[in-house]
Amino acid sequence: MSTLKDFFEYMNSGKSVEIGSPMLSFFDELSQQAMKITTELNNKYHSPMEIVEIFSKLTCKNVDKSFRLFPPFYTDCGKNITVGKNVFINSGCKFQDQGGIFIDDGCLIGHNVIITTLNHDISPSKRAALHPKPVKIGKRVWIGASVTIIPGVTIGDNAIIGAGSVVVKDVPQNTIVVGNPAKVIKHITEE
Repeated sequence: MSTLKDFFEYMNSGKSVEIGSPMLSFFDELSQQAMKITTELNNKYHSPMEIVEIFSKLTCKNVDKSFRLFPPFYTDCGKNITVGKNVFINSGCKFQDQGGIFIDDGCLIGHNVIITTLNHDISPSKRAALHPKPVKIGKRVWIGASVTIIPGVTIGDNAIIGAGSVVVKDVPQNTIVVGNPAKVIKHITEE
């Protein structure tokens, strides 16, 4: 595997990534690129428009000029992050995006949020194998500080994830979830 197109096709197929495979070698290459770009992002002041340009370089996608991010920001890939318009990511967030992170319009992501898209195999003899699953975040979602979202989760439009929660299953739209594991505590109605 040597192109981003191959990478996206493979990761979106849900196939495992095995130790010693060409895909894992490509992971390493993407990680090195991400470290260079995030080091540039995190270690000096950049205007909001410069941050949009750097994030576009990191993701290899045109990021809308309405995007805002407060560094530092960390990722071990960067290429499989997609953000919509009017997305805000606060400082200290860590995205493990090889399996795909899709953030729709109007989302607010609090300090120190962790989004993961890879799991290891349950079998001890295959433990180093990686299993990708995307995280999808709907429109106008608000994710509180220090939330962890595990692979394969979809968060519905307008949902709120309370600070410190661990999201282990899909979150319905128009709900507030809190806790570890996160559970629905309220339904949101438009006022």
